[in-house]
Amino acid sequence: MGMLFSDSFLERPRRELAPGAVWIPDWLSVEEQRWIVERFHEWGRGPVPPRAAKIGDHEMSVRTLCLGWHWRPYAYTREAVDVNGNRVLAFPDWMVRLGRKALYAATGDIEQAESYTPDTALVNYYGNDSKMGMHQDRDERSVAPVVSLSIGDTCTFRFGNTRNRNKPYEDISLASGDLFVFGGPARLAYHGVTKVTPGTAPEACGLESGRINITMRVTGLTD
Repeated sequence: MGMLFSDSFLERPRRELAPGAVWIPDWLSVEEQRWIVERFHEWGRGPVPPRAAKIGDHEMSVRTLCLGWHWRPYAYTREAVDVNGNRVLAFPDWMVRLGRKALYAATGDIEQAESYTPDTALVNYYGNDSKMGMHQDRDERSVAPVVSLSIGDTCTFRFGNTRNRNKPYEDISLASGDLFVFGGPARLAYHGVTKVTPGTAPEACGLESGRINITMRVTGLTD
C-alpha cells in the first residue's frame, strides 16, 4: 500500500510544457529500457560506429549513430559519407510501432498516431560531461512530431521557444524511461541538454554509465 501511494508520481506528473510538447515520465518500463540498451550495443558494432559529429571545426561532445538515414550537419544521406561511407542500418519496424504508441500516449490522437511513420532515428550517447547546445530540429522536410526517449543517467533538458535560443525556456529533468514528444506549434522549438548527472541511472536499465537519447523523426525524403 505504501508503494502504491508513494510520492514519486506526484513529483513527476505528465506535463504539457507548451502546445504540442508533452513530457511523460517513466513511460518505458525498466525491462523495455534494458532491451533497447541491448539493441544500442548491437547497433554500435556497425556498419557505422557511433561518432562525434562536427559542426564547423567544433566536435560535439555526444556520440551519435543513426538508423534509416545518416544525419550530419545539416543533411541526411543513406551512407555515412563523413564516417566510413557505409550505408546505415535500416530503421527497425519495432521502432515504428514504438513511435506510434508514444505519439498516441502523448496526444490521444489515434489517426495521427496510426499514420506516423518515422524513418530515421538519431541515437545519441551522452557521457558524464556531454552537453548539447540549444538548437532546432529543422534538417527534416517533414514537420511530423519528434519522439524522444531517454535511458540511463538523468539530464537537465532545456526546452525553449521557436524564435531564438534565449528565454523563455524551461529546464526539466529527463530521467531513464521518460518520453518527450514535440510537434505542432512546438515542432521547431529550440532545445538542448545543459547537464548530465552521473550515477542517477536505475541499476536494472542495462546502461552502466551515461545516457542514451533516441529521437525518432520523419525526414520527408525518398530514395
